[in-house]
Amino acid sequence: MSNFDLVIQLFLQLTVILITCRIVTILGRRYLGQTDVVCEMIAGVMLGPSLFGLIAPDFQQWLFPKLPIITAVGLKIPNPSMSILYAISQIGLVIYMFLIGLEFNTKLLKDHIKSASLLSAAGIITPFILGAIASFWFYHNGDFFQPKVTAWSAALYLGASMTITAFPMLARILYERGLAQTRFGTLALGAASVDDGVAWCLLAIVLASVKNSLSIAILAIGGGICYVLFAIFLGQPLLKAFTRMTKREGVNRQTLTLMLIILMFCAWFTDVTGIYAIFGAFVLGAVTPRGEFAQQIRQYTEFLTTSFLLPIFFVFSGLNTQIGLVNTPTLWGVTLLIIAMPTAVNYAILGKGVACMLAAKLAGENWRESATIGALMNARGLMELIILNIGLEQGIITPTLFTIMVIMAVITTLMASPLIAFLLHGTIYEKSST
Repeated sequence: MSNFDLVIQLFLQLTVILITCRIVTILGRRYLGQTDVVCEMIAGVMLGPSLFGLIAPDFQQWLFPKLPIITAVGLKIPNPSMSILYAISQIGLVIYMFLIGLEFNTKLLKDHIKSASLLSAAGIITPFILGAIASFWFYHNGDFFQPKVTAWSAALYLGASMTITAFPMLARILYERGLAQTRFGTLALGAASVDDGVAWCLLAIVLASVKNSLSIAILAIGGGICYVLFAIFLGQPLLKAFTRMTKREGVNRQTLTLMLIILMFCAWFTDVTGIYAIFGAFVLGAVTPRGEFAQQIRQYTEFLTTSFLLPIFFVFSGLNTQIGLVNTPTLWGVTLLIIAMPTAVNYAILGKGVACMLAAKLAGENWRESATIGALMNARGLMELIILNIGLEQGIITPTLFTIMVIMAVITTLMASPLIAFLLHGTIYEKSST
């Protein structure tokens, strides 16, 4: 494909993505009580092979090609169209998580560090133990892990998968409902960020075990710790220069460009170390000075990011979800069995949601806010899909376990918005005029 052909296809992809997201969002908010972020995830699944691919498989494959290009000499090369879409989606996600970091109430978190620590520990320890126990049943009963994976690695991977929280989705749910700077919203964000950081470190250990390379785990854990320490003790004082610059001349093009350069570098560093770019962006936003500088940065970047760039990320991730993987009576039987047993979905709900709810109550929250925190922390969403796709691509899990876990992730995420609306307002439906 020539550059001109790629541009033409990209413009059509973006048009279809934005139209689909808008239609699904209007219907989902009005009739299902879902937030924009969940609707965009559903839109992505609809645009993938699960629906669009069934209705018009040839056109869907042309518009969102997954198959490689075969050259005249028979050489297979990756299709650049999806790579471009993926790169754009990552830019939107990074900028958005930086904005979420700007909203993060670090002072409130410091005032309630014990509560956040208790909540984070509950969100890590309980689901990890339950996931590890479940992994032994998976490992010895059926084709769920690849032969090269040891029982120890399987336990670490499934424990990490159960620990993960839909951090970008949780952040956007809180933001859309105006809860990002509340006490329990801050606790949920702080605990979720720690939970996901631990989960990605566990994943790095699993990958190191599978590839027999200890350096992968050392780089991820060591690099992540060094980055956080540098951001807090050196980066935060240095970033105060932006406050002085804003007082003199406001946020101009040079100031905004410099901030974006720092943001892209932080995203690059954390991606290279294996922790994931969104945490580099979130931490940078959290240590960035508040006040006029943060307000102007948000004003310049927020609307385009949330309206244009971020939906591309959710749709791109949804394109990788294939509900059709559960396509035989055997697979459906195993899926129903797993849901009925105290594993998968039940483990996810009891291990994460209830544990976090009880931890929040012990930390001093009332039952309503404790239950809301549990519902927020229970959502898995696209972070779960990301870790599952990595496991599938790296040869850790089989498509069977992948499909079952995807169903768990979708169910826990769809539960979140109506449950939160009910807990806060007494109804699962929130009419929207958008």
